[in-house]
Amino acid sequence: MIAKDRFAAIATTLFVWGLAGALFGALFAGVRQVLQALGLSDWQSPVLAAAIAAMITSAFYSAMPVALAGAMAGVLASIGSLILFGHDLSLTALAGAAGVAGIAMGSFYAWMAEGSARPSVETLAGMAAGCCAGVLVAVGGQRIGTLVQATGVVAVVGTLFQVLSRWLGGRRGTPLSVGLSAALVAGTMASLVAASIWTLGSTPLAGIDGPNPDLLGQLRREIPPGLLGGLLGGSLTGVLLELLGFRLGERP
Repeated sequence: MIAKDRFAAIATTLFVWGLAGALFGALFAGVRQVLQALGLSDWQSPVLAAAIAAMITSAFYSAMPVALAGAMAGVLASIGSLILFGHDLSLTALAGAAGVAGIAMGSFYAWMAEGSARPSVETLAGMAAGCCAGVLVAVGGQRIGTLVQATGVVAVVGTLFQVLSRWLGGRRGTPLSVGLSAALVAGTMASLVAASIWTLGSTPLAGIDGPNPDLLGQLRREIPPGLLGGLLGGSLTGVLLELLGFRLGERP
């Protein structure tokens, strides 16, 4: 029989990884549809969507203060820019302004908080893992359904994230790496928040020029299987990694 402590660890892993996988799968499916509606190609959208979803998920998993700081900077910069310049402001300009605000916020957080290098670097590791998984989808997974795609992408990202995190565990961060990683994470989060606000507030969803103008309908169809696939992939991968010795929240 499984020991009580072992069973509790597996149950906790199943819960945490399942929620993280569900968040990742829903983000991956939704962001991919938005990117395709904005005109990105069939191979660009899965790579960028997987990278964005992995970065957001890993940020809230291991660097929540940095992610929240970036999100807050994105909201404030977006509202301020829209008030000053109106809805004629382009997506690039708004995302750039929010990114600068996020970089400043992340740098300030790194200066104020000690020991923030590890979570921030883990977030960048998540983004790298997402890029790798997105490439796999772009190369060989275009004809597979969203549920299977999300399951596979979550499994790949979760495994690579743990491997990269363990490898990075033995590397000590310098003050420069602390500030740089936190700034990059917060800046990217701020840009993503600003882009979301611009897409939802400045562009009619039913009128986006692209291969699929019915964006709301596509989101309603794609997000549920993405969420379910991510839940399954995250749960199975988390339990497997737990059994192989990758403990939840363990820091080498």
